[in-house]
Amino acid sequence: QVQLVESGGGLVQPGESLKLSCTAHGNIFSISAMGWYRQAPGQARERVAVRTTGGQETYAASVKGRFTITRDHTRLHTVHLEMNGLKPEDTAVYFCYANQVVTMDPVQNNDYWGPGTQVTVSA
Repeated sequence: QVQLVESGGGLVQPGESLKLSCTAHGNIFSISAMGWYRQAPGQARERVAVRTTGGQETYAASVKGRFTITRDHTRLHTVHLEMNGLKPEDTAVYFCYANQVVTMDPVQNNDYWGPGTQVTVSA
């Protein structure tokens, strides 16, 4: 079984920064990509930033230039989302996502979601 553990959400004022972290735990052989989605009340879940194992990064237009997704080179299967210049419209529950996670014993290939962490931007 694979679990995604998120941390770093909270309440900040507009213009401030937050850093989210996500680690995938389990008997993992490989992961194709990891990233972050978010869902605001009454809205659909949207992709924020995704990073492939090969290093390709994609960002939502609304966060490009403000958010950066990085791989942690000291902790296996860990990504961070550095969020700068936060705006009230960034308020949402942020979900970590792991794509094509190959596990051993048993051998499986699945996608996984974290439970979500709340980010609130308010004056």
